[in-house]
Amino acid sequence: MAQSLKITQQRSTIGCKQNQRATLKSLGLRKIRQTVEKPDTPQIRGMILTVRHLVTVEEVNS
Repeated sequence: MAQSLKITQQRSTIGCKQNQRATLKSLGLRKIRQTVEKPDTPQIRGMILTVRHLVTVEEVNS
């Protein structure tokens, strides 16, 4: 299992549900092509699952 995940926003939140916008905000994403690095936890995985159509995810071994 990876130590951390690199999450990049690929698509806009225009037309998305409010909970998906809130999930992106809590992940720290606000612009297209913005990237954040988060620890690989079940909570983060669940958040990614909510917005899986808006982001891409890479595993990073630190």
